Amino acid sequence: MNKLTSFLFALICAITTWAQDSGYPELDAMVPIWKNAQETTFGYPASQKSLLAKFYEWYLASGMDVVNLNNAGDPMTDEPSTLSTQMFERQVIEFFAPLYDFRLDDVWGLETHSGTDGNNHGIYFGVNYLRNQTQLEPVLYVSDEAHYSNMRLAHLQNLDMRLVASDSMGRMIPDSLEKVLVTSRPALMVYAMGSTFKGAIDDQKALNAVLDAHPEIPGVYRHVDAALFGGYLPFTPYRALVSRDSMHYESIAVSGHKFFGIDSPCGLFICTREVYDKQVSYNVPYLNSNMRMINCSRDALDPLKFWWLIKYHGFNGWEYQAAQVLSQRDYLKHQLDSIGWPCWVNEYSNTVFFRRPSQHVISKYTLAQGYDDRFGGDLAHVVVMQHVSKEKIDMFINDLTEEQTVSVTWDSIFVDKVRAWRDGEGTIENVNNTRDGITVTYDGPGKYCGFAYGEIYFYKADAKQTFTSTVGSISRIEISGVQVRTIYPDGWKWIPE
Repeated sequence: MNKLTSFLFALICAITTWAQDSGYPELDAMVPIWKNAQETTFGYPASQKSLLAKFYEWYLASGMDVVNLNNAGDPMTDEPSTLSTQMFERQVIEFFAPLYDFRLDDVWGLETHSGTDGNNHGIYFGVNYLRNQTQLEPVLYVSDEAHYSNMRLAHLQNLDMRLVASDSMGRMIPDSLEKVLVTSRPALMVYAMGSTFKGAIDDQKALNAVLDAHPEIPGVYRHVDAALFGGYLPFTPYRALVSRDSMHYESIAVSGHKFFGIDSPCGLFICTREVYDKQVSYNVPYLNSNMRMINCSRDALDPLKFWWLIKYHGFNGWEYQAAQVLSQRDYLKHQLDSIGWPCWVNEYSNTVFFRRPSQHVISKYTLAQGYDDRFGGDLAHVVVMQHVSKEKIDMFINDLTEEQTVSVTWDSIFVDKVRAWRDGEGTIENVNNTRDGITVTYDGPGKYCGFAYGEIYFYKADAKQTFTSTVGSISRIEISGVQVRTIYPDGWKWIPE
């Protein structure tokens, strides 16, 4: 065979080998399901545009797939284990530390198993730091809209915790912190740099001012839960929000599987050397002497992936991605506004939350769901990551638009949270949601048409006409077959004939 034929033959063999079945039907059956879901997963903060293909090519070609590496031990030591990637892990920490304004001569960090692992270290290190400094047990303060792992970790570590009320957009309220402060004990603050559902950022300067107004507090430690926002904000004009020089925190946790798109849960925990030095020390000769972190065995592959992405993207690559994410967020918000779909977004956030659509749309786009009476009840959100393109947003908006206009000739209709009904032989010709309300066109000889959206609007008409929402006092809507019953707080009921 000539060289070209040989090359093509080898290429075909490689493709065939790569595409062959695993031999396990239940596993192979999931591959198209996973790949299809990847295209339209909008509700969770994980980039589906990971660029690790070249890494895996190297990993297999080099034979590293049969080498068992383990990063047990302190990555910031000068004596890393031979069968570890701690030297690369340290380079990762030293790349990111200055982005948060940690000095390289006063920093310690490690790659974690997840964002929760990073928060676990932040809380654990904070407790030990404050105990060492004050000989007192601290009180942990966290917003009621922060990630639930912080509450779980407080329980795990048997800490006295105060949940601090947040405002409607999900930010810890400084006055609420003031009300629950125990000034006789050290304060361990957990600040949310992007609350889980609404993407809120706690106002650290305002909250720090509350703490500063009480010099009698024996000690303060501030940990920042920046799982998602700590990924992209350092590469935006809003970098000061995650700057230690500006916000004066002691530690920060950032996820690797979110903005950075690493294909398994991981993250970074970074603190000052002073914080590290005040931890409980365990001398472990068979590792690398001083062990102060929580974990023993740690993943050695994820630090390599992080290091690879630093080399592949660098600052400029992530700066471009961060700008793209925020631009696509603006586009999504604009498109939702244009069709009158109620939606909200926090400043600096890539999370847009809105009135919950139908279950079909929820499932198709893997949307996370929430509830807040202050925004009309049922909610969902989109976390705009790198794979959420304008084309996909347009498809999403089209699906929502199709839910907004419905024509019927009989019985009741149910469109998302829009419930309309009629009596007699009339027809509800159109149901159109706008940002300012809902307009219904009704044609029929019946006495009236009632219409409700959630628990806010009520409509009534005598004949063919178009009428728009007025505020009512509906407390509950019940649907059973074609019977729709509206129950008012005063007990008055109407049941269509």
